Amino acid sequence: MRSIINEKNLNNKKILLRLDLNVPLERDKVTDTTRIDKILPTLNFLIKQKAKIIILSHVGRPKGKIVKELSLKPVCEELQNKLKKKVRFIKENIKEIKSKNFLSDYNEDVFVLENIRFYSEEEQNDNKFAELISNLGDIYVNDAFSCSHRAHASIYEIPKFLPSFSGLQLDLEVNALNKITSEITRPVTCIIGGSKISTKINVIKNLIPKFDNIIIVGGMANSFIEYFGNNVGKSIKEKNCDKILEEIISISKKEKCKIIYPEDVIVSRDLNGSPQNKELNEVLSDEMILDIGPKTIDKITKIIDNSKTILWNGPAGYFENPNFAYGSIQIAKKIIENNKANKIFSVAGGGDTVSLLNNLKAVKEFNFVSTAGGAFLEYLEGKNLPGITALN
Repeated sequence: MRSIINEKNLNNKKILLRLDLNVPLERDKVTDTTRIDKILPTLNFLIKQKAKIIILSHVGRPKGKIVKELSLKPVCEELQNKLKKKVRFIKENIKEIKSKNFLSDYNEDVFVLENIRFYSEEEQNDNKFAELISNLGDIYVNDAFSCSHRAHASIYEIPKFLPSFSGLQLDLEVNALNKITSEITRPVTCIIGGSKISTKINVIKNLIPKFDNIIIVGGMANSFIEYFGNNVGKSIKEKNCDKILEEIISISKKEKCKIIYPEDVIVSRDLNGSPQNKELNEVLSDEMILDIGPKTIDKITKIIDNSKTILWNGPAGYFENPNFAYGSIQIAKKIIENNKANKIFSVAGGGDTVSLLNNLKAVKEFNFVSTAGGAFLEYLEGKNLPGITALN
């Protein structure tokens, strides 16, 4: 995989730049600019190199149809504000743009094409569609790691027609994930949550041989608590997963990886109730587990203190209610404390984890925070991502 940062001659080259600008929109306004902020270094680098930039991206799931509410026009406007530079929005049908010389009609250096998913050929991974788009540029750059698990035309097929490179953000993402899966500094610990263990089973199985500790929190932990003979009341849990748990426990013993699940919990009768600390054998049938307890927090923070590398994917509890956010906050604080002391390398990812860290204004306190959901998990599973494969 070649990085665009090492390419010497970009002056006046037309760069087809695939970004993930799939940001939340309300009434034609961007409500969260995190994904835009992350790709600004790549854009500023290309602008400095005096390249012409043609941005390909998508918003939402229009399924090959034009959906006015999913236009990239407001994203283009936000990008213009961030770059402090005129950005031209091209609303014309891509199939009707006949030549790469169409840019010469405009004075701008940065262009945004309309939502690539307005074309059904994009998700169909259509080779002819990719060739058509490739005719608009001289070089292709993928800086959309979070879309790179999709075999779509703008991700997988365009690199067949143009010299292709990775962008700065994609480089950061892959390097961070390599540090926790390939170039590991041990001891290494994974803190993993979520509601269903079946959605993370392949991640856990792939990480067990590489990691020293896997700490199970959130809804997934309830399955472990119940498996080991405790009542979880009306807590969120996954049914019929005993075989999965047996497999995890068996592999972990073989690979000498410790599996840790909560020793005590915070419960309530409903999501808006008051918190109560309980031992595992004290949970009543009308209660739900909504956070980890103080003994568990103490155990996890000690493990973090003894780790050199940390991967965090999934909060410890129902953090949306401050009554049940304490466990997640203490985990974040301990990781940040060790990060500042240069004792660990820390990577966090997953939508809820990123939301939590945004709420705590702690995103910059980690070595790397990934906004990529599916691509992040598939990389951790050890899968080959189509977007990365295409660049190789």
